[in-house]
This record gives sequence, C-alpha cells and structure tokens, in this order.
Amino acid sequence: MVMRAAVLREFDVPLTVEEIDQPTPERGQVLVRIVASGVNPLDTKIQAGKAAHARVHLPAVLGLDLAGVVAAVGAEVTGFEPGDEVYGLCGGVGDLQGSLAEYAAVDARLLARKPKALSMREAAALPLAAVTSWEGLVDRAGVRAGQKVLVHGGAGGVGYVGVQLAQAHGAEAYATGGPASMRVIESLGAVPIDYTASKVEEYVERYTGGEGFDIIVDNVGGATLDASFAAVRTYHGHVVSALGWGSHSLAPLSFRGATYSGVFTLLPMLTGRGREHHGDILREIAALADAGALRPRLDPRAFTLDTVMDAHRLVADGTAEGKVVVDIAG
Repeated sequence: MVMRAAVLREFDVPLTVEEIDQPTPERGQVLVRIVASGVNPLDTKIQAGKAAHARVHLPAVLGLDLAGVVAAVGAEVTGFEPGDEVYGLCGGVGDLQGSLAEYAAVDARLLARKPKALSMREAAALPLAAVTSWEGLVDRAGVRAGQKVLVHGGAGGVGYVGVQLAQAHGAEAYATGGPASMRVIESLGAVPIDYTASKVEEYVERYTGGEGFDIIVDNVGGATLDASFAAVRTYHGHVVSALGWGSHSLAPLSFRGATYSGVFTLLPMLTGRGREHHGDILREIAALADAGALRPRLDPRAFTLDTVMDAHRLVADGTAEGKVVVDIAG
C-alpha cells in the first residue's frame, strides 16, 4: 500500500508531495492515521539544512508533532488499540518518519491518548512545546506553588504553554515579549513585560524587589539567556533553557549562587533512551487540558500537504498568530 507524504530530498529545497510506501508497525510500534501535523520553527530549520542538532537522513518525511487515530498496533504493544485518538512528538528527526504523511509507524512509548477537550488540530499543536516546557519547569526546575516564574517569549509556541504550566502548578507567571505580544500574554493572566521598554534590572526591581525570579525559562537564547543569569533569584533561583547553545559567561549566575539546566527535547527520539517519559508527560498534559488548565493558541489559517511550504514560510517568517497546523486527513 502507498500513502501521500511531503518528502525532503535535498536540504534548502521545497518539500515535494509524493506517494511512498505506507509503513507497517513493527514490534512496539503503533500505526497512526495522521489527522493533523503541527509545524514548529525547528521543522523549517531542518528543511533549510540549518539544524545540525536535529539530524535527519535524506530522503526524509519531516514533521515533529502529530494527532491522529490508531489504525493498527504491532506486537507487544499494550495500552493502545485501533480507533484510539492519540497525539505525540513522533519523529521528523534521525531515522524516524515525521508527521507530514497520511500514516506513521510510531514508537508507542512516544504516544498518549489525545486530550478529549481538544480538537485534533489543537492536540497536534502541543507535543513539542508541552514536552519542552514540562522538562524545563517540572523535571529540571521543580516548579511549585508560590514561586515567581519568568518565561521569556511568552507568546511563542513553547512560552505560551510554559506560562500555563507554571500557573497550573500554583506559580505566579511573568512573561517577556515585544509590544505586539503584550495582549496575548495578558490574556493568559500572566504579567507582561515589554523587553523593548524595560531593562533587566528595572523589571527585576519592579516585580521581585531586586531579589530575582525563582525560575526563569529561556525560549530565545543568546543575549536573553545572559539576561536570565542576571535576573534569577539569589541562592535558590534556577535558569532553564532549550536554546543554551552559545558561549555564555556563567559569572552572573555563579555570583548569585543560582543554578542552570539545559533541555534537549529531541534526545529520546535520537537515542532511543527515555522515550517512556515523553509519553508520561503527554498524559499529564492531556489531564491538564481536559481540566481546562492548558490550551494551545492556533493560527487560524488552514494548510494541507499540498500547501505545506506555505505553512513553513509562515512559521519561518515569524508572522504566525499562534501555532501553525497542517491538516492531513479529514
């Protein structure tokens, strides 16, 4: 049997929609009929050949996030059966087929039942952002009630989820962004901080009395990570970043007696180690979504496999008004 998929044959060349062999689930895998595929900035960087850390073997089907319906299960799979609605951070890196296809054979450990309160499109917008935020805030920083959490890039895909995750754990959320992001951040009930109008020391003084934030989540990297080291709480503060890839001075962090953690969300997919934890996280996220405590923000525009490069361009341009999702099946 064959299926339609958007295939990357050369880096920095548009994806082409082709008919390729439909996969068969092997031991431990679930065959998912994909309904929707979330598009992340990382997807566009992989396509452009600018993401060495997210290596793929060409030709490749890209797409990190999916939501869909279980079509079949392989040997030794428990917990899923045909007809189940699922979502997950499934592939699009290494030798794992991505979600820009009608079907994917996915390691069952990477999947969870789709939140009942969310549509397929909404569920497809969550996995990468939710897993990244959970690993940073919960696994690394141990977010808890009463803390002041600063999320850099609070209106972005990861930041938007991170703000809600901090609030769901009882923390007080603050988030930075440009002038155009202030209304979005306010809509979450977080305190918006316009980084173009306030210096680091100014907002640290205003909101923490100069003590610093208990947890700072960096979703921007570069100078923003440096600013985080100067804005974290003395002794007990923790900075976590998914983009800590540059060269940074640890002096401001060290002089505060604070700590730092890095998050590399793709590691379980690339190495095969720790995949169960991704499934565990997504089950926790589904429970929060079903309780009304977490929801993604979607760009209203519609895309299909045939217009996938339009979706990629929208994300790469940075002009999307929320998470971009490609509709794969009705």
